[in-house]
Amino acid sequence: MSFIPDTTTLIQFAIATVILAITPGPDMTLFVSRTLSQGRATGFASMAGALCGTLIHTTLVVVGVSALIVASPMAFFVLKLFGAGYLVFLAWQAIAKGSAFSPEKKSGPQISLFRSWAAGLGVNLLNPKIILFFMTFLPQFVSAHDPNAPGKLFFLGAMFVVLSIPVTAPMVFAAEKFSAAMKASPRVTRVVDYLFAGVFSAFALKILTAQAK
Repeated sequence: MSFIPDTTTLIQFAIATVILAITPGPDMTLFVSRTLSQGRATGFASMAGALCGTLIHTTLVVVGVSALIVASPMAFFVLKLFGAGYLVFLAWQAIAKGSAFSPEKKSGPQISLFRSWAAGLGVNLLNPKIILFFMTFLPQFVSAHDPNAPGKLFFLGAMFVVLSIPVTAPMVFAAEKFSAAMKASPRVTRVVDYLFAGVFSAFALKILTAQAK
């Protein structure tokens, strides 16, 4: 099928997605916090909201990047260079500042599943790092001259959601144990940080070397 990238691209994207999914951040903090305070259903509702936000980001990228490809391949080239720089920045931030993971176990009034879903959607859509990440991450996996680029971008966005579910769902199922383990084992968290930094530094290098040809 023309909208499915080649096997090498799929493998590279899958590795990057899994590393990103297990890296603690605002979304993960929300899932675990809501599960600890409100129950698993609320945690999954928040996770569903964040994944819906990912699909929205993907759609916006597909529309915007597709227009950019048609309007100016050179502008698309500049976007990829910017993407390489941003990936390096993310890698540096993961090592220098560590993971953003601070769930709190606290009781309070029961929150509806819809409000939990909306909270997950809001955290995802309003996170500038996620916006920039999708703008720079997805385009590197397609060619500026590929007539099937829009379909491939959307396929990868959907693939990101599908691969994220089996990674994040167990965290909700075992939220209390997961939260305690992350807090009690800072070394584990740092390993995840270095994995994140290493993978995305490699992808940044891949972009730069590819564009130099």
